[in-house]
Order: sequence, then C-alpha cells, then structure tokens
Amino acid sequence: MKNPLMKIQAPTLILIGIIALVTPFIGSNAFWIDNSILFAIFSLFSLSVGMSYGQGGILSMATGAFGAIGGFGSAIAATHYGVSPYFGVFLAVGLPIMLAYPLARIVTQLSPLPLSIATLVLGSIIEIAIREGGDFTGGYIGLSGIPPIPIADTPFAMHIFAWACVAVVLYVYCNLIHSAFGRAVTTVRHDSLRAVADGVNVPGVLAAFFAISAGVAGLGGWLYAHNLSYLSPDSVNLAVSMQVLLMAIVGGVRKPLGPVIGASLLLLIVSQLPAAETQGMVFGGALILILLVAPQGLIGTPWWRFRLKPAAEKTSPRPAVQAQAPAAARAGDRP
Repeated sequence: MKNPLMKIQAPTLILIGIIALVTPFIGSNAFWIDNSILFAIFSLFSLSVGMSYGQGGILSMATGAFGAIGGFGSAIAATHYGVSPYFGVFLAVGLPIMLAYPLARIVTQLSPLPLSIATLVLGSIIEIAIREGGDFTGGYIGLSGIPPIPIADTPFAMHIFAWACVAVVLYVYCNLIHSAFGRAVTTVRHDSLRAVADGVNVPGVLAAFFAISAGVAGLGGWLYAHNLSYLSPDSVNLAVSMQVLLMAIVGGVRKPLGPVIGASLLLLIVSQLPAAETQGMVFGGALILILLVAPQGLIGTPWWRFRLKPAAEKTSPRPAVQAQAPAAARAGDRP
C-alpha cells in the first residue's frame, strides 16, 4: 500500500531533490548562486499566485503590492528601529494577511473582471503610498542599508535558506489543498452554489485562502529586501505582479509545483538574454506558446495524450466494397 503522505508531498520531495542535485554544480559560481536566490524569491511570488488564482479562482494583480508591504515592513522596522530580521518576518507575513483578509471579504463577491481591477487599484495605491512616504519609506529613492538575515549572511547560505523557505511553503500548500479547508476551496472554485449547499462559508473561505497567499507574497518580499539590502518602489511593483502571473500560468497554475517551475524556467531564459529590453518579448512569447500548446501549463498538461498512436492503428484503410448489381438487373439477365 502506498504511503499517502508521500503522494501528497511528491511536489515537495521533487523540489528538494532538484535543489540537492543542482547545488553542488553552482555552489562555487557567484553568478548562478545569485540567480538561484532570485529564482527562489520569485517562486514564492508565483506560489502566491498559484494559491489565490489556481486554487481559489481569485485573479489578483496585487501580488507585487503584498510583496512590497512585506519587504518594506521588515526593512522599515530594521533600518528605523533596529528590529531583528527574525522579528521582521512576522511583520512581512502578518501585514499582508491583515490587509488581504478584509479586502477579500469585499472583492470576492465581485465577478472576475471587477475583482482583478480592484486588486490592480490596490496595488497602485500601495505603490503611490510608498513613493510618497518620504523618509519613512525612502520615497522615490527607497531604503538602503537593510541588514542581512543572520542565518543567511553569505550568498550560499542565502541560497539554501531561500529554497528552504520555498520547500516549507510548498509543504504547507500541499497539505492545505488536501485538507477539508482546501477541498472546500476547490468546491467553491468549481461550483459556488454547490459549496453553499454543502454548508461552506464561501466569502470566509476565499478570504482566508487569499490572505494566506498574500502572506506568502510578503515572505518573498522579506527575502528580497534582506538579500539585496536595498528596496525601492520599483523593486516589487505592478510589473512584478504581471510577471509572476505569467510565470504561474506557464508552469501550471493549478499544480503546486507549477509556479516554481514556471518562475525558474522563465528567469533562467531571461538571465541568458543579451539585453533586459527583450524580457517582455520573452514573457509574452512564452505565454502565447503555452496557451497554444499547453493551456494548463507545463506541469498541468497531460502530455501522455500526445503520444504517437500504436502501429496497429496506422494500417491502411480497407478497399471499398464493390457495389452489387440491383436484384432487378440480375433478374432481367435471366433467359
């Protein structure tokens, strides 16, 4: 009998195996270590999209805003008040959750298009507030001198720590979608009327799931700020929200590992481009290609359906049966 825990946590085990396999080859290369940290941070942002949109059906354009709240919350506490980054992570995760939950109680009652517009407006408001925050947020310049995380004060340690955070989030995510709460969210996404008939508090369930996804984005912002030691309004903005949405769709937004694969793959391609101006072309081309070839993403598409047909099914068609002469004609030929 198969272990159900192994089946549920298969995405987490696959991710840990990939990181364990790749790390020895990039451990001594500063370029790839830095890129790996960026892959992990954007994987958290993409996982936030996978949770809110892939599982909850909430198309949010505020992922970058929640990441900015998490990053600036911890950065302000560390630079202005000398708060440890270990305490800052509670601010980075808690502040987006406290903002996202009441917001979701309102916007989840809207249809998909007004809902996405509402989250887009929220992201714009937060970005403007950060720019106009003056010395408190650093204004248009941003905040510098953000202390590193003590346990991850070297690039290699940060690489291990960042991917450990991704693995923990993925572990919780896999458990969550297989729990009673996660099954309720899935029912709401497929048929909200059926969920109401089953006794599910639809607004409350969606708001809680959206808040959890916002907390994941805040965790990514926390890692981003303390890794670079600098954070500006342009670091995690609306453009990032659009990018991570594309990453999640490319990888497979409804599969736990899909957003991680999409973020890592697209960022790997972008890191090899000669100019940053071609980044938009790559993201747009990847989205169009995925929508045409694999609408459910690289992980979500059942590729086995595209296998070649067996040779027995490729035999030539049977020759047409010659029409028989009508009975009347055969009767007329008799003497």
